[in-house]
Amino acid sequence: MEITETTEVTKALVRRPSPRLAEGLVTHIERSEIDLDLAQRQWQDYVDALHSQGWETIEVEPAPDCPDSVFVEDAVVVYGRTAVITRPGADARKPETVGAEKAVAALGYDVKRIEAPGTLDGGDVLKFGGTVWVGLGGRTNEEGVRQLREHLAAEGAETIGVPLTKVLHLKSAVTALPDGTVVGYEPLVDDPSVWDSFLAVPEESGAHVVLLGGDRILMAADAPRSAELFRSRGYTVTTVDISEYEKLEGCVTCLSVRLRGCPS
Repeated sequence: MEITETTEVTKALVRRPSPRLAEGLVTHIERSEIDLDLAQRQWQDYVDALHSQGWETIEVEPAPDCPDSVFVEDAVVVYGRTAVITRPGADARKPETVGAEKAVAALGYDVKRIEAPGTLDGGDVLKFGGTVWVGLGGRTNEEGVRQLREHLAAEGAETIGVPLTKVLHLKSAVTALPDGTVVGYEPLVDDPSVWDSFLAVPEESGAHVVLLGGDRILMAADAPRSAELFRSRGYTVTTVDISEYEKLEGCVTCLSVRLRGCPS
Protein backbone atom coordinates (compact mmCIF):
# COMPACT_ATOMS: atom_id res chain seq x y z
CA MET A 1 0.00 0.00 0.00
CA GLU A 2 1.29 3.41 -0.91
CA ILE A 3 0.85 5.03 2.45
CA THR A 4 2.19 8.42 1.45
CA GLU A 5 -1.11 8.99 -0.31
CA THR A 6 -3.20 11.55 1.53
CA THR A 7 -4.62 13.20 -1.59
CA GLU A 8 -7.10 11.67 -4.01
CA VAL A 9 -5.72 8.77 -5.99
CA THR A 10 -7.57 7.54 -9.08
CA LYS A 11 -5.38 4.96 -10.83
CA ALA A 12 -4.15 1.52 -9.85
CA LEU A 13 -2.37 -1.30 -11.61
CA VAL A 14 -3.98 -4.74 -11.37
CA ARG A 15 -3.28 -8.11 -12.99
CA ARG A 16 -5.62 -11.02 -13.63
CA PRO A 17 -4.89 -14.25 -11.76
CA SER A 18 -2.92 -16.95 -13.56
CA PRO A 19 -4.66 -20.26 -14.32
CA ARG A 20 -1.76 -21.75 -12.34
CA LEU A 21 -2.62 -19.73 -9.21
CA ALA A 22 -2.91 -22.88 -7.09
CA GLU A 23 0.82 -23.48 -7.65
CA GLY A 24 1.72 -20.18 -5.97
CA LEU A 25 4.51 -20.12 -3.42
CA VAL A 26 3.84 -20.44 0.31
CA THR A 27 6.50 -19.87 2.94
CA HIS A 28 5.11 -19.27 6.44
CA ILE A 29 1.82 -21.19 6.22
CA GLU A 30 0.63 -24.66 5.20
CA ARG A 31 -0.55 -25.08 1.63
CA SER A 32 -4.33 -25.18 1.18
CA GLU A 33 -6.47 -26.09 -1.81
CA ILE A 34 -7.30 -23.09 -4.02
CA ASP A 35 -10.69 -22.67 -5.67
CA LEU A 36 -9.66 -20.99 -8.92
CA ASP A 37 -13.19 -20.04 -9.95
CA LEU A 38 -13.76 -18.39 -6.57
CA ALA A 39 -10.37 -16.66 -6.80
CA GLN A 40 -11.31 -15.20 -10.17
CA ARG A 41 -14.61 -13.90 -8.79
CA GLN A 42 -12.84 -12.43 -5.76
CA TRP A 43 -10.34 -10.67 -8.01
CA GLN A 44 -13.18 -9.11 -10.00
CA ASP A 45 -14.93 -8.08 -6.78
CA TYR A 46 -11.69 -6.41 -5.65
CA VAL A 47 -11.45 -4.50 -8.94
CA ASP A 48 -15.14 -3.58 -8.73
CA ALA A 49 -14.59 -2.26 -5.20
CA LEU A 50 -11.88 0.06 -6.50
CA HIS A 51 -14.16 1.21 -9.32
CA SER A 52 -16.99 1.86 -6.85
CA GLN A 53 -14.70 4.25 -4.98
CA GLY A 54 -13.87 6.25 -8.11
CA TRP A 55 -10.65 4.52 -9.08
CA GLU A 56 -9.54 3.66 -12.60
CA THR A 57 -7.75 0.33 -12.94
CA ILE A 58 -5.06 -0.37 -15.52
CA GLU A 59 -4.47 -4.03 -16.30
CA VAL A 60 -0.89 -5.20 -16.52
CA GLU A 61 -0.56 -7.82 -19.25
CA PRO A 62 -1.32 -11.31 -17.90
CA ALA A 63 1.51 -13.70 -17.00
CA PRO A 64 -0.23 -17.07 -17.20
CA ASP A 65 2.96 -19.06 -16.58
CA CYS A 66 3.65 -17.19 -13.32
CA PRO A 67 1.38 -18.55 -10.56
CA ASP A 68 1.91 -15.57 -8.21
CA SER A 69 1.61 -12.85 -10.86
CA VAL A 70 -1.76 -11.61 -9.55
CA PHE A 71 0.23 -10.13 -6.65
CA VAL A 72 1.29 -7.28 -8.91
CA GLU A 73 2.53 -5.08 -6.08
CA ASP A 74 5.66 -7.20 -5.78
CA ALA A 75 6.82 -6.33 -9.30
CA VAL A 76 7.16 -2.54 -9.05
CA VAL A 77 7.57 0.18 -6.42
CA VAL A 78 6.14 3.57 -7.39
CA TYR A 79 7.18 6.74 -5.57
CA GLY A 80 6.41 10.15 -7.02
CA ARG A 81 7.35 10.03 -10.70
CA THR A 82 9.78 7.12 -10.20
CA ALA A 83 8.88 3.48 -10.82
CA VAL A 84 11.43 0.96 -9.56
CA ILE A 85 11.17 -2.43 -11.23
CA THR A 86 11.93 -5.01 -8.59
CA ARG A 87 14.04 -8.14 -8.71
CA PRO A 88 11.93 -10.66 -6.77
CA GLY A 89 13.66 -12.82 -4.20
CA ALA A 90 12.01 -15.98 -5.54
CA ASP A 91 13.45 -16.96 -8.92
CA ALA A 92 10.08 -18.23 -10.14
CA ARG A 93 8.69 -14.71 -9.79
CA LYS A 94 11.39 -12.80 -11.67
CA PRO A 95 9.56 -12.97 -15.06
CA GLU A 96 6.60 -11.09 -13.53
CA THR A 97 8.40 -7.77 -13.79
CA VAL A 98 8.36 -7.61 -17.61
CA GLY A 99 4.69 -6.69 -17.91
CA ALA A 100 4.84 -4.33 -14.95
CA GLU A 101 7.71 -2.42 -16.56
CA LYS A 102 5.76 -2.05 -19.80
CA ALA A 103 2.77 -0.68 -17.89
CA VAL A 104 4.62 1.99 -15.92
CA ALA A 105 6.77 2.99 -18.90
CA ALA A 106 3.60 3.53 -20.94
CA LEU A 107 2.31 5.80 -18.19
CA GLY A 108 5.40 8.00 -18.38
CA TYR A 109 7.18 7.07 -15.18
CA ASP A 110 10.95 7.40 -14.82
CA VAL A 111 11.83 3.70 -14.76
CA LYS A 112 14.66 2.37 -12.58
CA ARG A 113 15.59 -1.24 -11.84
CA ILE A 114 16.93 -3.38 -9.03
CA GLU A 115 19.94 -5.26 -10.43
CA ALA A 116 21.70 -8.45 -9.28
CA PRO A 117 22.78 -9.30 -6.66
CA GLY A 118 20.04 -7.16 -5.17
CA THR A 119 16.61 -8.64 -4.50
CA LEU A 120 13.48 -6.70 -3.64
CA ASP A 121 9.78 -7.56 -3.45
CA GLY A 122 7.37 -4.64 -3.58
CA GLY A 123 5.34 -6.13 -0.76
CA ASP A 124 8.27 -5.39 1.54
CA VAL A 125 8.01 -1.63 0.92
CA LEU A 126 5.94 0.58 3.24
CA LYS A 127 5.85 4.35 2.63
CA PHE A 128 4.70 7.31 4.64
CA GLY A 129 5.54 11.00 4.79
CA GLY A 130 8.88 10.84 3.04
CA THR A 131 10.05 7.66 4.80
CA VAL A 132 10.27 4.27 3.10
CA TRP A 133 10.56 1.21 5.33
CA VAL A 134 11.73 -2.02 3.70
CA GLY A 135 11.42 -5.45 5.27
CA LEU A 136 14.65 -7.43 5.32
CA GLY A 137 13.76 -11.09 5.34
CA GLY A 138 13.47 -13.98 2.94
CA ARG A 139 12.70 -12.07 -0.27
CA THR A 140 14.51 -8.71 0.05
CA ASN A 141 18.21 -8.34 0.80
CA GLU A 142 20.48 -5.50 1.92
CA GLU A 143 21.69 -4.82 -1.61
CA GLY A 144 18.12 -4.47 -2.82
CA VAL A 145 17.45 -1.93 -0.07
CA ARG A 146 20.63 -0.05 -0.96
CA GLN A 147 19.64 0.23 -4.61
CA LEU A 148 16.09 1.28 -3.74
CA ARG A 149 17.50 3.96 -1.42
CA GLU A 150 19.65 5.26 -4.26
CA HIS A 151 16.75 5.29 -6.73
CA LEU A 152 14.38 7.11 -4.40
CA ALA A 153 16.85 9.64 -3.04
CA ALA A 154 16.08 12.01 -5.91
CA GLU A 155 12.43 11.96 -4.79
CA GLY A 156 13.51 13.10 -1.33
CA ALA A 157 12.73 9.80 0.36
CA GLU A 158 14.58 8.31 3.32
CA THR A 159 14.80 4.52 2.96
CA ILE A 160 15.25 2.34 6.06
CA GLY A 161 15.63 -1.43 6.35
CA VAL A 162 13.70 -3.12 9.17
CA PRO A 163 13.87 -6.72 10.45
CA LEU A 164 11.34 -9.24 9.15
CA THR A 165 11.23 -12.87 10.33
CA LYS A 166 7.60 -13.80 11.05
CA VAL A 167 5.79 -13.14 7.76
CA LEU A 168 6.48 -13.20 4.03
CA HIS A 169 6.53 -9.43 3.42
CA LEU A 170 6.63 -6.32 5.58
CA LYS A 171 3.12 -5.39 4.47
CA SER A 172 1.93 -8.81 5.55
CA ALA A 173 2.71 -7.51 9.05
CA VAL A 174 1.96 -3.77 8.94
CA THR A 175 0.34 -1.07 6.83
CA ALA A 176 -0.82 2.40 7.81
CA LEU A 177 -3.94 4.49 8.20
CA PRO A 178 -4.37 7.85 6.44
CA ASP A 179 -3.17 9.71 9.55
CA GLY A 180 0.12 7.78 9.50
CA THR A 181 -0.68 5.40 12.32
CA VAL A 182 0.95 2.07 11.52
CA VAL A 183 -1.37 -0.87 12.17
CA GLY A 184 -0.28 -4.44 12.75
CA TYR A 185 -1.17 -7.76 14.30
CA GLU A 186 1.37 -7.69 17.09
CA PRO A 187 2.34 -11.40 17.20
CA LEU A 188 3.61 -11.05 13.61
CA VAL A 189 5.47 -7.75 14.01
CA ASP A 190 9.17 -8.07 14.81
CA ASP A 191 9.60 -4.63 16.39
CA PRO A 192 6.59 -2.27 16.74
CA SER A 193 8.89 0.42 18.20
CA VAL A 194 10.23 1.08 14.69
CA TRP A 195 7.21 3.36 14.22
CA ASP A 196 6.40 6.38 16.38
CA SER A 197 2.68 5.62 16.22
CA PHE A 198 1.67 1.94 16.25
CA LEU A 199 -1.83 0.51 16.71
CA ALA A 200 -2.28 -3.20 17.42
CA VAL A 201 -5.27 -4.79 15.70
CA PRO A 202 -7.17 -7.86 16.95
CA GLU A 203 -7.02 -9.92 13.74
CA GLU A 204 -4.16 -10.81 11.41
CA SER A 205 -5.85 -9.55 8.25
CA GLY A 206 -6.85 -6.37 10.06
CA ALA A 207 -3.24 -5.29 9.61
CA HIS A 208 -3.75 -4.79 5.87
CA VAL A 209 -5.45 -1.64 4.61
CA VAL A 210 -5.46 0.10 1.24
CA LEU A 211 -5.98 3.85 1.26
CA LEU A 212 -8.78 4.90 -1.06
CA GLY A 213 -8.44 8.65 -0.50
CA GLY A 214 -9.63 10.88 2.32
CA ASP A 215 -10.98 8.83 5.23
CA ARG A 216 -11.75 5.76 3.07
CA ILE A 217 -9.93 2.45 3.40
CA LEU A 218 -10.25 -1.01 1.85
CA MET A 219 -9.61 -4.19 3.84
CA ALA A 220 -10.39 -7.90 3.93
CA ALA A 221 -13.84 -9.01 5.03
CA ASP A 222 -12.55 -11.51 7.61
CA ALA A 223 -11.43 -8.91 10.16
CA PRO A 224 -14.71 -7.45 11.50
CA ARG A 225 -13.31 -6.36 14.86
CA SER A 226 -10.49 -4.48 13.18
CA ALA A 227 -13.01 -2.87 10.82
CA GLU A 228 -15.01 -1.66 13.81
CA LEU A 229 -11.85 -0.31 15.39
CA PHE A 230 -11.12 1.70 12.26
CA ARG A 231 -14.72 2.96 12.05
CA SER A 232 -14.46 4.11 15.66
CA ARG A 233 -11.50 6.24 14.57
CA GLY A 234 -13.63 7.93 11.90
CA TYR A 235 -12.73 5.88 8.83
CA THR A 236 -15.12 4.66 6.15
CA VAL A 237 -14.39 0.99 5.56
CA THR A 238 -15.00 -1.05 2.40
CA THR A 239 -14.46 -4.80 2.73
CA VAL A 240 -13.77 -7.52 0.17
CA ASP A 241 -13.48 -11.30 0.49
CA ILE A 242 -10.01 -12.43 -0.60
CA SER A 243 -9.90 -15.82 1.12
CA GLU A 244 -8.26 -17.64 -1.80
CA TYR A 245 -5.42 -15.14 -1.92
CA GLU A 246 -4.88 -15.28 1.83
CA LYS A 247 -4.20 -19.01 1.36
CA LEU A 248 -1.15 -17.91 -0.65
CA GLU A 249 0.00 -15.32 1.94
CA GLY A 250 -1.60 -12.53 -0.07
CA CYS A 251 -3.57 -9.56 1.22
CA VAL A 252 -5.48 -6.55 -0.11
CA THR A 253 -2.34 -4.51 -0.66
CA CYS A 254 -0.72 -7.18 -2.87
CA LEU A 255 -3.44 -7.13 -5.52
CA SER A 256 -2.82 -3.63 -6.85
CA VAL A 257 -0.26 -0.86 -7.17
CA ARG A 258 -1.77 2.47 -6.25
CA LEU A 259 -0.36 5.28 -8.36
CA ARG A 260 0.35 8.70 -6.91
CA GLY A 261 1.17 11.60 -9.20
CA CYS A 262 0.77 9.46 -12.30
CA PRO A 263 2.51 11.33 -15.14
CA SER A 264 -0.18 10.53 -17.72
